Amino acid sequence: MKKLTSIFILIMLFTIISEKSFSQKMQSPSLNHIAVYVNNLEVSTKFYESVIGLTQIEEPFKDGKHAWFTLGNTGQLHIISGAKKKLKREKNSHLCFSVKSIDEFISVLNRNTIKFENWKGEPNAVTLRVDGVKQIYFQDPDGHWIEINNDR
Repeated sequence: MKKLTSIFILIMLFTIISEKSFSQKMQSPSLNHIAVYVNNLEVSTKFYESVIGLTQIEEPFKDGKHAWFTLGNTGQLHIISGAKKKLKREKNSHLCFSVKSIDEFISVLNRNTIKFENWKGEPNAVTLRVDGVKQIYFQDPDGHWIEINNDR
């Protein structure tokens, strides 16, 4: 009986050590890219460059159907053409970018005649979160919701 108990304890220890070793080898996944399906690649590319301020990077397909943008260490944004129609989108599903100054970003939106709102949907209003972060919402040319906040 002692021998069986010892063997059982050894098997349990081996299992625990193996599981711990395996979990230590596993890495948390990191974001590689976000893909956004759009109707007009040229219009969307211009929007994400000139309004959002993203930097376009080389994309490997070179087929005229993709535009890639760097998101710094976070990953990339891939714009893919081919969407047939604009869909009604919910604000809860959105991309979020952080900026240093909400006021400066609102100036960019105003110069480009892009309407924005707070979370409640009040036009030209800013949401102030309980943690002090300011945020606004607006839509890209295909109706994808975008949040801009100053959580930097």
